[in-house]
Amino acid sequence: MQERILGRTGVPVSVIGLGAWQLGADWGRVDEEEALATLSAAHEAGVTFIDTADVYGDGRSERIVGQFVRSLPDGRRVTVATKMGRRVPQEPQHYNLANFRAWNDRSRENLGVDTLDLVQLHCPPTEVYHTDEVFDELDGMVAEGRMKAYGVSVETTAEALAAIARPNVASVQIIFNMLRLKPLDEVLPAAEKAGVGIIARVPLASGLLSGRYDEHTTFGADDHRTYNRHGEAFDQGETFSGVDYATGLAAVRRLAALRPEDATLAQVALRWIIDHSAVSVVIPGARNAQQARGNAEAASRPPLPPETHDAVTAVYDELVRESVHDRW
Repeated sequence: MQERILGRTGVPVSVIGLGAWQLGADWGRVDEEEALATLSAAHEAGVTFIDTADVYGDGRSERIVGQFVRSLPDGRRVTVATKMGRRVPQEPQHYNLANFRAWNDRSRENLGVDTLDLVQLHCPPTEVYHTDEVFDELDGMVAEGRMKAYGVSVETTAEALAAIARPNVASVQIIFNMLRLKPLDEVLPAAEKAGVGIIARVPLASGLLSGRYDEHTTFGADDHRTYNRHGEAFDQGETFSGVDYATGLAAVRRLAALRPEDATLAQVALRWIIDHSAVSVVIPGARNAQQARGNAEAASRPPLPPETHDAVTAVYDELVRESVHDRW
């Protein structure tokens, strides 16, 4: 498994990580035994970075991740990133030191650690990125030893650029995949220049880029791919990357033609992301051990040829750009 430095943390992490949203909620039920098996399979395949959040299952994901990490033998280090801020109404005044401390205490308890590896503001209101006091408070929490570093998870490229300009932001988590190319314009170059890590989330566009879905696919009532297609519960960009489902299927069918016989479309989609050197780690989710192993295998594949990258851009320009590029 290839490793890269996670921005200003200075810590090496596997280029393929594991997103643990689905181990908490919003993707249908994943029982604890299967969740632990998924984590174990990912780690055995070389994954050393896990991303979770306090809001995933209201702490369930953090608790399961913490249980798994504590079970590892000494010396088998895993970096765990969590997030905070989405358990309250999304108003700037809630991003204050008292809440930060309370959220931090809860995450440390859930994960069973004294010091968190990386804490990310979880897609806060845009105003927060421009509030000096917020970042002063985060600096203070690092100094206290509550966390080793902090970053942000963003919805828009403008928010990403504002965060990158902050001197102590270690990483920026952003949606980046074959159906969301806008970060290539400014965000990835700015992050690479500043030494800020990029954590690429929603890399398979909520499963669309697995190539397994069609017009007849249905999702459970407790799955955000049912209840958030138009942004009813949270930002629409988090579900199918904000791409209309039918349009996404059409794009995926074009992209599937780029797949070599010895790879899945999901592996090609993940390899496409890590072909960009500014990306520190990509965090696909997995609901079972087989998916986790398949995702990790993408790191061992050779870089995609330039003509494949050109073809991805062409599909984006022809089918997707108009509906998503200027929104996020």
